[in-house]
Amino acid sequence: MRAVTIRDERIVIEEHTDPEPGAGEVQVRVRAAGLNGADMHQRLGRYPAPRGSPQDIPGLELAGEVAALGPGAERFREGDRVMGIVGGGGQAQLAAVHERQLMPVPRALGWLEAGGLPEVFTTAYDALFTQAGLRSGERLLVQGGAGGVGTAAIQLARAVGARASATVRSAELRPRVQELGAHPISPDGFAAHGPFDVILELVGAPNLPGNLEALATMGRIVVIGIGAGAKGELNLGVLMAKRARLFGSTLRPRPLEEKALTARALERSVLPLFDSGNLEVPVAAAFPLDRAAEAYERFAAGNKLGKIVLEIGD
Repeated sequence: MRAVTIRDERIVIEEHTDPEPGAGEVQVRVRAAGLNGADMHQRLGRYPAPRGSPQDIPGLELAGEVAALGPGAERFREGDRVMGIVGGGGQAQLAAVHERQLMPVPRALGWLEAGGLPEVFTTAYDALFTQAGLRSGERLLVQGGAGGVGTAAIQLARAVGARASATVRSAELRPRVQELGAHPISPDGFAAHGPFDVILELVGAPNLPGNLEALATMGRIVVIGIGAGAKGELNLGVLMAKRARLFGSTLRPRPLEEKALTARALERSVLPLFDSGNLEVPVAAAFPLDRAAEAYERFAAGNKLGKIVLEIGD
């Protein structure tokens, strides 16, 4: 099979041995695979894949057709349209994935949208509801509202009746963010728009002081992105006075059992909203497999709304 391959921090396309599905796994013929921030870090050697996943083939999410079943696999049949999160190796023509990590593709979605759905919607749902307990009527601030997780979080908040605001640096992207369901604001002086019950931090440590200032009493901050920096000062006195909670969460290194639980939660609470038209997967750009290096450069350039997705051909 052909796959995106990391060689000395470069993105190239190389031939690899076809992965064979093990016990409880299925072989997926990948049709689309989204790019994520973790892929950028892995390319630079900063975020190795978890044990058991390919170290040189990036890709945390994929969508495709079941091509073969491993021993004991019974959730899906050959030819079924599936999507899911993987520890790595998603940006390839074939992938072996445990069936419990996979979900059926909603009927309303094409391959591009399905390939860009699993990582961002699972991450956003887990952070907002499993971790922070966002409820109807509460105020949410999404720090970095134009990215994949940001656009997912905005729509999920709207779906449950929460009121979302989102920081968006690019003025030209703010109207689209507003269409998705959030009040777009500049990252400069965002604290003045509070108080917020939940803050989803996708940018990093420089926002911590302002997040605490903007947080309501008994508010919650969930940190799931540190691209702008991992270390910062935190005023514990303010944290205590507001009786606030600070969470940190990652999805990639979790064991199979926990990833399976997140997949079932998404199947139950989120996927039906795609077929009803209440949710969408904004795709900023799509690239064929042979132009994967361009896709990575486009992702790194920023100023995009939604996902960058690779189309994986036969």
